[in-house]
Amino acid sequence: MSPVNGARRVAALVASLVVAGSLLGACGGGTPDAANTLDVMAGSEIKDLEPLLPDLEAATGVHLNMTYIGTLEGAEKIAGGAAADAAWFSHGKYLSLLPGAGSRIVTSQRIMLSPVVLGVRKSVADRLGWSNNPNVTWKDVQAKAADGSFTFAMTNPAASNSGLTALIGVASALSGSSDALDAGKIDTAALRAFFKGQALTAGSSGWLADAYVRAQGTVDGIINYESVLLSLNAGGKLAEPLVLVYPNEGIVTADYPMMLLNAAKRDAWTKVADWLRTPDVQKRLMATTSRRPAVPGVALDARFPSQTLIELPYPARLETIDALITAYLDEARKPASAVFVLDLSASMDGDRITSLKDALSALTGTDTSLTGRFSRFRAREDVTIITFSSTVLDERDFTIDDTNPDGSDMTAIRDYVGSLTTHQTTGIYSALDRAYATVADKQAADPSRLYSIVLMTDGLNNDGISPEDFAAAYGARSDAVRRVAVFPILFGEADSKAMQAIADLTGGRLFDAKSNALGDIFKQIRGYQ
Repeated sequence: MSPVNGARRVAALVASLVVAGSLLGACGGGTPDAANTLDVMAGSEIKDLEPLLPDLEAATGVHLNMTYIGTLEGAEKIAGGAAADAAWFSHGKYLSLLPGAGSRIVTSQRIMLSPVVLGVRKSVADRLGWSNNPNVTWKDVQAKAADGSFTFAMTNPAASNSGLTALIGVASALSGSSDALDAGKIDTAALRAFFKGQALTAGSSGWLADAYVRAQGTVDGIINYESVLLSLNAGGKLAEPLVLVYPNEGIVTADYPMMLLNAAKRDAWTKVADWLRTPDVQKRLMATTSRRPAVPGVALDARFPSQTLIELPYPARLETIDALITAYLDEARKPASAVFVLDLSASMDGDRITSLKDALSALTGTDTSLTGRFSRFRAREDVTIITFSSTVLDERDFTIDDTNPDGSDMTAIRDYVGSLTTHQTTGIYSALDRAYATVADKQAADPSRLYSIVLMTDGLNNDGISPEDFAAAYGARSDAVRRVAVFPILFGEADSKAMQAIADLTGGRLFDAKSNALGDIFKQIRGYQ
């Protein structure tokens, strides 16, 4: 072989390797370049699409870098200028109405559909005459909730889009008007009657579904995305199936829009949106996520009813949505009773106790951000603060009659929190057992409230009763008390396995303040109280 021919063959080989490498990157086998990467801020409900993402990348060459966040928190960050190429929530309506956020939406495309409807245990649906009945209305549900013959689970509309969507649908139906809801049409008394039946709340639709499975023997139904209810029926964890009820006045449908925020990434966004809307992918989305296709001409499978759904209009003004959420939290829903169990052991000294004081004080209305306004302590709420080190140090009760941040109720909590000081060793389980004793007393006096326990610790249990002793005492309590969940917060050197075990035992959820700001974690937990 001549030197010239050898050089040519080497050059050709190098060129072919470069081309192959480019193709491999485009098919998802390599690392996509910046132009083919989309940083996507997404709702947690989109997580069930993760198995699809490798195929999406292979087909389009675009890599989706997903960051999951609550809808209102995400909207707030987008309005504040947070870097993101696209947003993907179950709804885009609130985002489009929010000043500073709506203007960032370059374009948008619906990807899939799921109405928010009511799932009812079959035996209950049969008893109420709701099985195979297309004429059931939201007002029928209201009547049964108001007289105590029907209970349900629903997410907190200040934290979860399924709850907000449900609240808009219910409020629109109960207003008696076919026009889009406005602040003047909100019938608070009708909403209060409806939400007498709410027995379980949550900050996310997925966690609510899991909580419903745990409580299915005592809760009659669940308001959630149709896709979640169909998945529950197919999951094999229900003692009896859910009958899906599509109220006759109408519903509000989530359309999961993929919203482009960065105009420079339009080409990559277009590839992704176009691929997701191809008929084959739409069928796959329907099969794997139980959501309806957003593309005309893709037929529904047999799981979906042939009933024609009436779509209720979404409010046209942000002020209406905010007023509706506030009315729900302060007037319509059952009042909450929140117990905070706070570690004041010596390791909390310095910056840690300062962070704790700041996080709790923010809940008294001093945080005026969007998420801060909706996570503050609410009217009619009881707040109990139990502090501990080696033993329980103090227990203090507060009732919120006045939600003004400068009023006496909120000021009293801030003053108390500001006076907290650290002590010695850590007796986690003794303090938690005390919290359940407190809940038992409060629940006996007022069973109508929504009870919850938050446990914040930065260390290991080294005093007081053992985990086994706590579990035995917990197991001996009444069914109603055991249904009160603990939401542990990991902080400092807290034992993640021990805290997860507490969440699992009580049906709660673990929150991580080791990698997230404590103030943000407290605001997230408020969605579950």
